[in-house]
Amino acid sequence: MPSPAASSFQPLTGVRVLSLALNLPGPAALLRCRGMGATCVKLEPPGGDPMGLYNKAAYAALHEGVAIETADLKTEAGQQQLHAELAKADVLLTSFRPSALRKLGIEWPALQARHPLLSQVAIVGAPGERAEEPGHDLTYLAESGLVTGTELPPTLYADMGGALLASEAVLKAMLLRAQGGDKAEGVYLEVALNASADWLALPRTWGLTQPAGAVGGAHAGYRVYPCADGRVAVAALEPHFAARLCEAAGVAPPDMMAAATHEALAAWLAARTRAQLEAMGRERDVPLLTLAG
Repeated sequence: MPSPAASSFQPLTGVRVLSLALNLPGPAALLRCRGMGATCVKLEPPGGDPMGLYNKAAYAALHEGVAIETADLKTEAGQQQLHAELAKADVLLTSFRPSALRKLGIEWPALQARHPLLSQVAIVGAPGERAEEPGHDLTYLAESGLVTGTELPPTLYADMGGALLASEAVLKAMLLRAQGGDKAEGVYLEVALNASADWLALPRTWGLTQPAGAVGGAHAGYRVYPCADGRVAVAALEPHFAARLCEAAGVAPPDMMAAATHEALAAWLAARTRAQLEAMGRERDVPLLTLAG
């Protein structure tokens, strides 16, 4: 458990973040910034954020504590409202393509000239010249080798990973500005969602989660098995955990990479209920979690 000092530390206290970012990555990044003490303001178009239309519960959770205003940035009044907010902000968070930023007059050179202390964290799909390409979480995960069948991934990994990188970029922008002293100026930082997918995919790139990898299915102690009334996620990866599991199952010697070990453990687990397996895990200190079928 973190110490009270660590738990209460809010490194973005006194920092004002203005967001124009819609859907998931931007609001999720704003949520992280709010949790670190930032004052968060969001300008939404007259039609609102699409998230508020297709999932009101998610929208509410993402925007708790955020001051939301409506502004049509394509109008003169909306532009005046935007620049009034920018004059008070430390960081601008965006998720538009570069061409859209240019049309709105808020590409980085224009922002820097008008608001020299302002930093921008720009969330894009892919970096550099690819920033104009259309894409979503699914395509970025597929590009990174994280879509392995026809089933959809269980969560939006690239979007949520990108949100973490974006909130990290807000921290970085403020540290860089602080280091500038009397010559401080804002900085432009780009966060690419496909790069966040690449980061999450590194264990697979290294072979760890490939079928032949220890945490990809080759190790008999690190798998999801059927049990009598559901499933059990077994994470007995370290030798002492694996030995305890095999001792409980009567498997010896415990060669965790051998097909015979896989088969013996599968048969033993299939004959036991979730309650029996949870009790075994507690008694023998074996990491596992049972799941409904």
